[in-house]
Amino acid sequence: MPARSSPLLHAAREPDAFVTSGDVELACYCDGDPARSTLVFVHGYPDTAQVWDRLVAVLARDFYCVRYDVRGAGRSSRPTSTGAYRLSHLEADLAAVIDWAAAPSERVHLIGHDWGSIQSWEAATDKAMASRLASYTSISGPCLDHIGHGLAQRWRHDRRGALRQARRSWYVALFQIPGLADFGWQRLMAPRWPRMLARLEGQALPVAATWKADGRAGIRLYRANMLPRFFKPRERRAVVPVHLVIARRDPFVGQSLARLAERWADTIETTPFDAGHWLIETRAAELATAIKRWVQRCNSPAS
Repeated sequence: MPARSSPLLHAAREPDAFVTSGDVELACYCDGDPARSTLVFVHGYPDTAQVWDRLVAVLARDFYCVRYDVRGAGRSSRPTSTGAYRLSHLEADLAAVIDWAAAPSERVHLIGHDWGSIQSWEAATDKAMASRLASYTSISGPCLDHIGHGLAQRWRHDRRGALRQARRSWYVALFQIPGLADFGWQRLMAPRWPRMLARLEGQALPVAATWKADGRAGIRLYRANMLPRFFKPRERRAVVPVHLVIARRDPFVGQSLARLAERWADTIETTPFDAGHWLIETRAAELATAIKRWVQRCNSPAS
């Protein structure tokens, strides 16, 4: 029987700095010229900051690009309590990175993918963060409060549509069950993850060398935040201009779910891609062009 090929791994890289947020240390990575506009990237699950490698390789030609391993991932601290992964702590982490990366008078352009996008909505809808953010690009990660409002409305008017989205998000229910969630990831999903990712995207994509531990710790993101926001959603309007990137072939986030954001932002621009969930890697060059155009428009005095 032929041996299975080893997974493709992201290139190893030492953090440029560790930023303290409460009792957590966040591994940060910087590319580009610090004199230029700052872009801050927040990755999703079960990724690390290196998932942005291809996109940053293009955008760092024109911007100062800062990214970090979120708590529980990569080289950052891994709290063991579920409560440590609440959205309020994640927003505090982002604020700490922004304070470290940018001058107090500078506003940064925030870019999030998957869970990085979900958690970044917390900052993009917080008036206290408006003075630090120039814009927000959301990629395949809706605001949990928007989902809560949207699902309640859809259940009343389109139950088939609600059930279709529930089927897309089966893993959310699995991750709520103590014991079974860890077993499901460690025994069923983690050993197969590189191959699953390749099948989903139609090409082999690199994973972090720490993917097994990252996935296990990241389950706490789902358990700390999903149910409270689904059953008791808050009113969360964006306080900054929003660039909504929609992947038409995303197997996890349907287009109708992604477009919920359009009701909650006064200034929003939507860019669709005929791509899957990890378009930040598979369509990096084209996505970089769209982000560059958006950031330059937001930086324009006339915007």
